Amino acid sequence: MALGRLSVGADFDLKGVKDCPVAGVKLPVIIFSHGRGGWFGQHHDTVEALADAGFVVAAINHPGDTYSDSSRRDTLSLWGSRPADMVRLLDFLLKDWKDRAVIDPKVGFFGFSLGASTGLVLMGTKPDFARVASLCKETTGACAQLHNGETPPDARPDARIRAAVIVDPPPTVLTRENLAAIKIPFQFWRSQFGGPGVGDGAGTARVADSLPGKPNIHVVAAGHYVFLAPCSPQLAAAVPRICTDVPTGFDRATFHREFNAAVVKFFREQLAGDVR
Repeated sequence: MALGRLSVGADFDLKGVKDCPVAGVKLPVIIFSHGRGGWFGQHHDTVEALADAGFVVAAINHPGDTYSDSSRRDTLSLWGSRPADMVRLLDFLLKDWKDRAVIDPKVGFFGFSLGASTGLVLMGTKPDFARVASLCKETTGACAQLHNGETPPDARPDARIRAAVIVDPPPTVLTRENLAAIKIPFQFWRSQFGGPGVGDGAGTARVADSLPGKPNIHVVAAGHYVFLAPCSPQLAAAVPRICTDVPTGFDRATFHREFNAAVVKFFREQLAGDVR
């Protein structure tokens, strides 16, 4: 599918049909939030698996924090704008989308990396920026804002979200205390070896141990980028950083078959008992 101005300049092996008719009725919705500097297609295989399973799936580029727009990327404003983006997307689907009549307003959320943080905010956590400031060594960007006493914007939870898949969130803003606010079922995935934005994996292990209730926790013996869709040869040549897995030889394609099946199963159980 040709994406025109939305293209990222490399073949992501994204297949689709523009304005494809929607089949079915009373279809639950899953909204996707990408990671820092990402784009709406970076989890396309997982999106496809959910759509094939009978879900309406919607993903956007977060303004100010995509592969082509870094205008807000290192600012505190993202903690308000990213959740607001997802609320706006959900409002559009439920109120203004041309096929809104097919929707069952049972909403699920999928977020990766900073997108996972976006989801946790929408689920009720209030990021601990005092903790971030105490650990922040940089003198620019969000660190400088915190040290200057600036207050991050508040973002309200969205009660329409009934279940979530949270994947490898940056751990610095998360504590046992703010995670206790989560009241909806969620599936939690973390990489054992971590990567950019999430550290060496020890922080997400701490977060997993701090989660309330009995969440569905999965630990993957690989690095942070393993959760992105398997790379086409063209993409691997263009952006090897997101296509090179740790450890060497890890089979991302095989993992994604298991990952996608687990995500579909979770959302079916939580939102769509009658969807097949």
